[in-house]
Amino acid sequence: MKMNKVVGNFFALDIGTTAIRVVELAHSGHGWKLQHYGVQPIDIRLSESTAEKDQRLLGEAISSVISQAGIHTKDVAIGIPSQKTFAAVVEIPNVANKTELNATIKYQAENYTPMKADESKIDWAVIGVSPNDNQKTEVLIASVQNTFTEARLDLLEGLGLDVIAIEPDSLALTRSLLPDGIQDGRLIIDVGDNATDLVMTLGTAPRLIRSIPVGFQTMVKMAKQNLNIEEQQAGQLLLKFGVQPDRLEGQLIRAVNSTLEQLVAEIQKSLKFFSTKYAGVGVGAILASGYAAILPGLVDTISQRTSVPSQVATPWQHVDVPESEKAKIAPISSQLAVVVGLAERSGI
Repeated sequence: MKMNKVVGNFFALDIGTTAIRVVELAHSGHGWKLQHYGVQPIDIRLSESTAEKDQRLLGEAISSVISQAGIHTKDVAIGIPSQKTFAAVVEIPNVANKTELNATIKYQAENYTPMKADESKIDWAVIGVSPNDNQKTEVLIASVQNTFTEARLDLLEGLGLDVIAIEPDSLALTRSLLPDGIQDGRLIIDVGDNATDLVMTLGTAPRLIRSIPVGFQTMVKMAKQNLNIEEQQAGQLLLKFGVQPDRLEGQLIRAVNSTLEQLVAEIQKSLKFFSTKYAGVGVGAILASGYAAILPGLVDTISQRTSVPSQVATPWQHVDVPESEKAKIAPISSQLAVVVGLAERSGI
């Protein structure tokens, strides 16, 4: 992985469970300007399947969305789903200089990851001096299996693309969703189809990264089972009415309540970890994206059950979106947080 390299002109690619997303930005003053974007729905099996036919169809979908978006550069930064990565923030003793620091991390990195060094790619980024001990430095270490990255690189290089950066989705989320100048804690919660990313941050740096196997499809299955309805209908009801207690006489929120409780319990674990490790530092808000941002009532439910103010986050806070595109892009903004964050890379 390349978590801390400075890059030039490129576009960002997010291969999600049910859609492919691309974004290209250009520098504009102290921020960015949206140049091109596109979203291409895909069959849910394509992103995971290794079958030759499915890989070909996935490649065709990627080429199609790049062409439709009007992107011409071949350099691309790609995201790696959190379920495929291991990421942790560790503390190491301070050392005299950057060279010694890198040598220390390289020597110790494999001790912090569950993956074997010869079977994975390991990278790291220095966060800074530990808030708890000024004699130690906090370092973000991430690893991903070679089999996954090599297969993805083969696919993209076969399309004529040059992968110049690979980054965990969780890091991209912090770049696009965190507001400028914050000093306290934030919890980013990005609800996807089959998993939810939880990223605790202090200032602008991640301090805890987790992925839990609870997502929109989990809720759909619970609604289908408990309401005895078809899966497609369950999904449509959730997207229309969400988990608002005053809609459908509360039947829908009751049907998925066990999933909500599981999600909230994991959120509370993350909040407890943060308050224990960084005593005295408050959590200013929970920032929601993905399905968490579009399911009616979900953000309010999370806020009520955690007692932490929760809000829908926008990935465009650092990006100038042309007036002609604002209405068109608004309905899909919540699913673009990862790809916008990837496109905002300019070195860490």
